[in-house]
Amino acid sequence: MADQELVTLTIEDVEVTVPKGTSIIDAAEKAGITIPRYCYHPGLPVAGVCRMCLVEIEGAPNLQVSCATPAADGQKVLVYSEKAKKARQGVLEFLLINHPLDCPICDQAGECELQDFVFEEARADSRYSPTYAKRFDPVEDFGGDIIYVQNRCIMCTRCVRFMANLADDRQISVQERGDRAFIGVHPGVEVNHPWAGNIVDLCPVGSLLSKDFLHKARAWELDPTPSVCPGCSQGCNVEIDTLGETVARLRPRFNPEVNGHFMCDYGRSQYKAMNSDGRLEIPMVKEGGELKPQTWEAALDKVATILKGSGGKVVALVSPRTSTEALSLLKEACGGSDFTGAFRVEKVPGEVPLPGFDNLALREERAPNATGARILGFTEDFDGAVTAINGASVAIVLGDSLEGLESGALQGAANVIFIGEFLPDMAESAAVVLPCASLAEEEGCYVNRDGRVQRYQPAKSPPGSARPAWHFLSELVALLERGEKSNSAADAFKAMAQSEPAFSGLDYEKIGKSGAMAQTGGTE
Repeated sequence: MADQELVTLTIEDVEVTVPKGTSIIDAAEKAGITIPRYCYHPGLPVAGVCRMCLVEIEGAPNLQVSCATPAADGQKVLVYSEKAKKARQGVLEFLLINHPLDCPICDQAGECELQDFVFEEARADSRYSPTYAKRFDPVEDFGGDIIYVQNRCIMCTRCVRFMANLADDRQISVQERGDRAFIGVHPGVEVNHPWAGNIVDLCPVGSLLSKDFLHKARAWELDPTPSVCPGCSQGCNVEIDTLGETVARLRPRFNPEVNGHFMCDYGRSQYKAMNSDGRLEIPMVKEGGELKPQTWEAALDKVATILKGSGGKVVALVSPRTSTEALSLLKEACGGSDFTGAFRVEKVPGEVPLPGFDNLALREERAPNATGARILGFTEDFDGAVTAINGASVAIVLGDSLEGLESGALQGAANVIFIGEFLPDMAESAAVVLPCASLAEEEGCYVNRDGRVQRYQPAKSPPGSARPAWHFLSELVALLERGEKSNSAADAFKAMAQSEPAFSGLDYEKIGKSGAMAQTGGTE
């Protein structure tokens, strides 16, 4: 901002300084004042069609549209003057002429901008008679995951602008004109763009809805938790919305450096895996040829005994969905041995970009922490690591599903330690099985393809006595006298930052909610 020309204006007696060219509506946000709006969205081109953001500017003969009016030096803007409020009341009255009283059954209730601004500024009563017949239009299936409830549409055109300007695929448009206008799909076309789910987020009312989320939960029942999408190496920032101990949906969380206000539909679908049944819930140790439940203390003692007596080669097959902290602690626990660590990444040819947003795409690499694994020295020679298991003292599996491996792939190791959320048949030969928490159940960090370190937080409890991998691996490191026990994920990261140059100088506070760059770069 130091190199930009600045202007200073006053909005409702609050003085604010912003770069020249900033709109009044954005300047007001900086001043802590929210000007009502419907068509305006910071991630979309300005349209200025809803007329809801009208404000009074001293010296101007008419009310001005604040989303399309640039802030100017010395301006005095009145948001709550009688003239401005009366104009906005008129806009709301027109919007409510045919809007149905669907709030009790509408998925948008509780996070509806029409509800919010009607409550704040609309008339206390209606001037229409109780017998006034509101227009009715049937619900339309737009294809894909989207349905359109035309009765609720306020013609803000956010969805149309997203598809035209950001998705660069004009699958929908404003059809007809005047009071007959509606959002329509072109003949023979379905709204099936890989980023189309964003129009549900953008809709300020309950007109565009997700079939997948339809009638699942009320907004006020959901608890949002900041996290990172596990779908690919882009590392989109998301909110995990939970209903009790069930993940109900994933929504994009604003981060201008990574994904802006958006996320792809593939990323949205990742919530389903967070609710999977059949999870490991208790540590198990092999006794008499069978895996039997054990306490954490006994299970970790057994692992420590195996690693202390290994004296030879230790091979680890890890998952790039594992937290950076856990990967680092695993290496530390295996310190002093001939260690080989490798991971594999599902790669789907062809990225799926959002054309209107720079450097945002569903990436070929379908894992959130491959960059973190590389930084820590894990290789992608997964087949070589599997071969190296033959004759190894210890084989450790951390998060990998073992899918696609030959049935005897682990049998060449003297001891197998399995750490994961699910127990595949092949891992039943393990000497010790440790249940770990999923992304939605633990705190940790991923490193995206650009080298940005990003935190995620627990949204629900792990099943049974499962724990975050960093938690019990930290205990294991202490048992082996190879480091101090970490009492939190933040402590585990701090210890890693002291030994890994790429994370030097970083901690959870510096990473914050938007992430921080590791001292390494490059994309996949």
